Amino acid sequence: MARVTVEDCVLKVPNRFELVMSAAQRARRIGTGAALTLPRDNDKNTVVSLREIAEDTINVGDLKEDLIRSHQRVFAMDEDQDDDIEEMQGEEEWSSLVSQANDTKFDDDDAFDEDDDEGGIDDLAGYEEDK
Repeated sequence: MARVTVEDCVLKVPNRFELVMSAAQRARRIGTGAALTLPRDNDKNTVVSLREIAEDTINVGDLKEDLIRSHQRVFAMDEDQDDDIEEMQGEEEWSSLVSQANDTKFDDDDAFDEDDDEGGIDDLAGYEEDK
């Protein structure tokens, strides 16, 4: 085939949008080193991909699936992430401890007592102040 036209490819892929998306996906794969099913004949990747579609040397369904997979954003959870989630759930306990520690720093008249020996947030965090 000397020249490839859209009419040649539309017989294989009736939807022009799907044709363009599939050919672009195949051209990207050729650009990253995928094996050619036809001789290049000094053509660019897009022309080679259209020629492959027109001559049925590649499966268009596989191209569509590859295109879909390349656009999906799936984040697999590792076992380490389960530990992170448990730590996040522990933040509620930490918040309650912080509020208790801050409450002990105030007297009944709600005045801040700097010399209060019951401790506060710094004690929970492990800070030791040089006096």
